[in-house]
Amino acid sequence: MGEKLWKDHYALLNKDEENELEIFGYKTQVWRRALCIAGYILSCGALLLLFYWKPEWDVWANCICCSLEEADVVLLRTTDEFQRYTWKKVTWIDLSTLALRVGSNTQSPLVADTDSVINRAVMKLKMRCIQVQKIRYIWDFSVKEFKKVGSLEDSNTCHSIHHKFGAGLTREEQKIRQVVCGPNAIEVEIRPIWKLLFKEILNPFYVFQAFTLTLWLSQGYIEYSVAIIILTIISIGLTVYDLRQQSTKLHHLVEEHNEVQVTVCMKSEGCKETKSCYLVPGDMFLLDGKKLALPCDAVLIDGSCIVNEGMLTGESIPVTKTPLPLTESPMPWKIHSMEDYRRHVLFCGTEVIQTKPSGKGPVKAVVLQTGFNTAKGDLVRSILYPKPVNFKLYRDAFKFIVGLSVIGVFGLIYTVCVFMSHKKPAADVVAMALLLLTVAVPPAIPTALTTGTVYAQRRLKKKKIFCISPQRINICGQINLVCFDKTGTLTEDGLDLWGVIPSEGSRFQKVHKFPSNTSLPWGPLCGAMASCHSLVVLDKKIQGDPLDLKMFESTHWVIDSHPLHTQDGSGALSTCIVRPGPKASSAPTEGIAILHQFPFSSALQRMSVVSQKIGEEQYDLYMKGAPETVSSFCRQDTVPANFLKELKTYTSQGFRVIALAHKVLNPGKDVDVSNLEREDAESELEFLGLLVMENRLKQETKPVLQQLATARIRSVMVTGDNLQTAIMVARTAGMIHTGSKVILVEASEPEGSTPASIAWRLAEDCEANTAAPHEVHNNTEEKITLEEETCNYHFAMNGKSYQVIIKHFYSLLPKILVNATVFARMSPGQKSSLVEEFQKLDYYVGMCGDGANDCGALKMAHAGISLSEQEASVASPFTSQIPNIQCVPELIREGRAALVASFAVVKYLTLYGLIQFVGTALLFWQLQIFGNQQYLIQDAVITLLVCLTMSLTEAYPQLAPYRPPGQLISPPLLFSIILNVCFTIIMQTCGFLLVKQQPWYVALASQRHCSPGNQTMSNSSPGGNSTSSGSQSNVLSYEDTTLWPLSSINCIIVAFVFSKGKPFRKPIYTNYVFSVLLALQLAVCLFLFFADIDTVYSGMQFLCTPLIWRVYILLMLLVTFCISLFTEDIILQNKHLWLLIKAWFGYQSNSQYRKWQRMLQRDPNWPPVNTDDFAAKSTDEIYINPTYEHSDKD
Repeated sequence: MGEKLWKDHYALLNKDEENELEIFGYKTQVWRRALCIAGYILSCGALLLLFYWKPEWDVWANCICCSLEEADVVLLRTTDEFQRYTWKKVTWIDLSTLALRVGSNTQSPLVADTDSVINRAVMKLKMRCIQVQKIRYIWDFSVKEFKKVGSLEDSNTCHSIHHKFGAGLTREEQKIRQVVCGPNAIEVEIRPIWKLLFKEILNPFYVFQAFTLTLWLSQGYIEYSVAIIILTIISIGLTVYDLRQQSTKLHHLVEEHNEVQVTVCMKSEGCKETKSCYLVPGDMFLLDGKKLALPCDAVLIDGSCIVNEGMLTGESIPVTKTPLPLTESPMPWKIHSMEDYRRHVLFCGTEVIQTKPSGKGPVKAVVLQTGFNTAKGDLVRSILYPKPVNFKLYRDAFKFIVGLSVIGVFGLIYTVCVFMSHKKPAADVVAMALLLLTVAVPPAIPTALTTGTVYAQRRLKKKKIFCISPQRINICGQINLVCFDKTGTLTEDGLDLWGVIPSEGSRFQKVHKFPSNTSLPWGPLCGAMASCHSLVVLDKKIQGDPLDLKMFESTHWVIDSHPLHTQDGSGALSTCIVRPGPKASSAPTEGIAILHQFPFSSALQRMSVVSQKIGEEQYDLYMKGAPETVSSFCRQDTVPANFLKELKTYTSQGFRVIALAHKVLNPGKDVDVSNLEREDAESELEFLGLLVMENRLKQETKPVLQQLATARIRSVMVTGDNLQTAIMVARTAGMIHTGSKVILVEASEPEGSTPASIAWRLAEDCEANTAAPHEVHNNTEEKITLEEETCNYHFAMNGKSYQVIIKHFYSLLPKILVNATVFARMSPGQKSSLVEEFQKLDYYVGMCGDGANDCGALKMAHAGISLSEQEASVASPFTSQIPNIQCVPELIREGRAALVASFAVVKYLTLYGLIQFVGTALLFWQLQIFGNQQYLIQDAVITLLVCLTMSLTEAYPQLAPYRPPGQLISPPLLFSIILNVCFTIIMQTCGFLLVKQQPWYVALASQRHCSPGNQTMSNSSPGGNSTSSGSQSNVLSYEDTTLWPLSSINCIIVAFVFSKGKPFRKPIYTNYVFSVLLALQLAVCLFLFFADIDTVYSGMQFLCTPLIWRVYILLMLLVTFCISLFTEDIILQNKHLWLLIKAWFGYQSNSQYRKWQRMLQRDPNWPPVNTDDFAAKSTDEIYINPTYEHSDKD
């Protein structure tokens, strides 16, 4: 294919986004389509089924390559390692039905927004479109690619959003957008049962099972086949029921969103109430003060409001939203607002609790995104189309099945050779050959893999840990690094106010401690604490951020529950008023009106308010935030000279410190304070002092971190708090052990001709900080015992340094990460980036946070656990209702137990298939086969029940200091299967050959009865068998009677041997159901074999054998059991033995982090201490991490 044609044929959809797809253009050819239809008919639908499993083959067979512009079918491929294919038809949207002013797209644009993709996609009043995962894309003729519709263009500036959409859309434009973008509805259909049924039945394993059952039925295995059919129907029924319930639950969850009444304003037509499903991007609607569940994503353009974003973040703290500033900046509005653009956006599904109109009338917002493009839509799509989990277990299971199929094919060839040499009819040869093929491959392997997960999910639910992604439970068994948020996760959510340190005349004054007998005296500091917050009164109760709440309560002021309404030239203005309470110190004002807020954001690390003392004309601006940030906005002559020293004094003791600042504003008369530019207002401030909060560790934190350390699972702190505070909390919690050195990594951006630099400094409270540099380097020689997952130095850094390292020192990042423990002042985007960087080093990463600003990291991690009161937080795969980190070891324990259980069931099923395969192959040697009832006992009574109950064993209460193997195809597991198969072959072959040597043996026997003494047999002449029926001669034989107990009881033996308890699961006897079942199964087999009851023998198609022979068979089984148990427990599960073998062969882990650890162990100059490094490359060659660049999508 030529380069030009390939360029037109292929493109990327949603480039650099989480749901990025490759898209290829194809055109249907009539003759190819006709040939395929003929193929469907001639293959009785087999070809159609193959195309259903392989959609890319369907497209390649029916179509030819063409450019995307000409395509009527597009083939889509995911860009992850799974490379999954789907195909979609290209459809046309016809706009000619609308009564439009414009005759064609050449005269004037269809919509007023000239940047809109709608104008570039129309041709002769038609548009080409595709619908992928509920999102509509239209063909943009100008750039020759499919573009998403249903949202406003990101290229719009703040000014253009106000200017283009501030007055609403025209009716005509609204109609066009409705047709092109579709309804503003998140519609999740309740999937019809027949659809779910078909999807389940057409699973390749069920198809293979149907083929197997058809074969068995044709051979007369009626009872067993019927039993399997009934069980399969029950299994499919339960799955379909479960899927239907999920579908119904999701449908009801999103249904109410589609029927909200909103007031929409249109150009020259005024405002009218309409259903939210008619909203389109660009519509302007009013928020009239009533509680409202937002039906779309919208940007505030006038007035402010308070929303509850609990649905998105799991945190029900009210959030204040402010209007998008009306500035002439040429930058797109999101870039102008930086990472913090969210403060202007009202997200779909969140609830508006209160509105605060400005002087210009009611609160106004412009629709940004509708339908599935919204925040809630994105969330629903992530549930409908979950990201496949890349875990070796599932890929290895498939390889296992392929391996067993190869063995089955050898069996098929063997059968054909044996039966052909005996001149048997072709029909018999084919039937028997296919029978041996199906015996070797147990179709239940994939289902068996999920049983452990299902039971683990149930156990987790009892422990108040909820899971929306069950396949991740097995992955939890592999976790070896956990990132923890600090505030609310490791430490108590609420903060206690320890004291305030006022600053006057650029000097710190005496500390005012809390609780205190004397209230805080009036002054700018008291004014800041009373007014610089985002608290609101809801249902007569003050609500908001716990820090704000503690700070405000300490002043003894109160919030006026009846806000003041002042008249401004343009209308009513609702203002929050705070007044001194009865216990407050006397103040020269009756209250303070909070006129405007610049809300707090984790990216900016500060918040400000514009306030006015009642009865005065002067305006005040108060700021609070991270001390380093606040001091940078203050006049340096007001910041005490010992500011950093004082700050370090408190942060190094684990206190959380907040700084306060103040400025008198003179905006002039008749100026609307809500239109003040934040950058202008927040400058030249006066430093007021420090607020010192005590943030205590939760009592569960230290023991849990100790437990993880004992299990050699790394703990890392990722927080938005101050670096010194974070280091102190890490020391107190035990993340950094006593005597360990902490090396601060401080990186700086390039300035002028100075390249980017990185400084390595010992934290001051380390014992070694007094040592000379060369002494420090000497100390580092005894530094690391990495194999034990511990080391005596830890790196700590803040978000700013992390960002510089990512951009300018990327080659150093892995070296730092293998020993980094504390990351402070990290933004949400940086948290996601960090998790991904750890994953690149082959760590299995767990993330535990509060679900608010940790959303992106929780989704990015292998196992994200959100501490939330809600049953299922969409922020993460796991949600713990118990708000402490005890859930982390609990989840890892259950993950390990589920993983080991999955391996055990796969091993058992493999052995069961091969035990049956060996027995059947030996019988085929003399054209015989196990009887119907014999198969039924093995398959239904033994194997099925074992598979259902084996995984019920609970997790072991202690975490072992190593992980279970993460892959099926690993030496211990393969040796276990190979050796047990060898024992089976030896035992069954011995039985098969030894029975022929017995004096009472006859080649073709028909006599079942035993004489009363049971020592001699009733006479049965070899020649008397010629009259016996074909089916009897196929089954009745001494070989069959010998091999059946050997294979059946062997299945029970391997079930017991593979049900290993410690160190990942409780001992087998604690699984009462499984233990009792094994005992009953053994009793049934022994009864059937030793019964000497004619009806039992005739039903089971056994021949009577001397008692001594049956005792010999039992002895063979006992020897096999002892050898198998010894091999499994003493040799294959012996961790120390495997470590010796690895050392003997010089095997070393291939994990990236292990390679780096080994490399750093050999490096005498690592870690660097008291040194500075500079970036060698120029800034235009820097590495830019794509995750960080796009981190605002977290």
